[in-house]
Amino acid sequence: MVKIVGISGSLRPDSYSALALKQAAQRIEALGAEMNLLDIRQLNLPFCNGGEDYPDYPDVTRLRQAFEEADGIILATPEYHGSVSGVLKNVLDLMSFEHLAGKVTGVISVLGGQANSNALNDVRVIMRWVHAWVIPEQIAIGQAWQVFSPEGKLLDEKLAQRFDQFAQSLVEHSEKLKA
Repeated sequence: MVKIVGISGSLRPDSYSALALKQAAQRIEALGAEMNLLDIRQLNLPFCNGGEDYPDYPDVTRLRQAFEEADGIILATPEYHGSVSGVLKNVLDLMSFEHLAGKVTGVISVLGGQANSNALNDVRVIMRWVHAWVIPEQIAIGQAWQVFSPEGKLLDEKLAQRFDQFAQSLVEHSEKLKA
């Protein structure tokens, strides 16, 4: 069984990025993979200072261990000012090659306006730099306020199918690289 860790790069209480991550996680679990969702809003993390040790922040160790033990990763980010959220970038900066290299990664971006690939492309560059493997399937959700029901369900069947394909690809590729 493959292990997937997921994190949303949003601190908003009613985060659409977190809703999108949850949609992906449900599909991952339905495929028989183990899913570990980390809620960045509940982690006490410092700003990355380039150092290796953060003894006053045990959640850094917890974060690193979760990513190191995972076979695959889901990164969901709101797009702020045309790029990845600062909080998600900080999470990734707190880790190193030993935590991220060789991991199959799926990326999701959420926008209030029209969907585009800016944040997705930036996350791809970051993950490629640390030697992770980003799957070709990616999800950009534009006008997120129209996409989810009040219960957090997807309203668009085509988008739901893209989530299915995303989850299938992430699990299959994680299994292949794990072998």
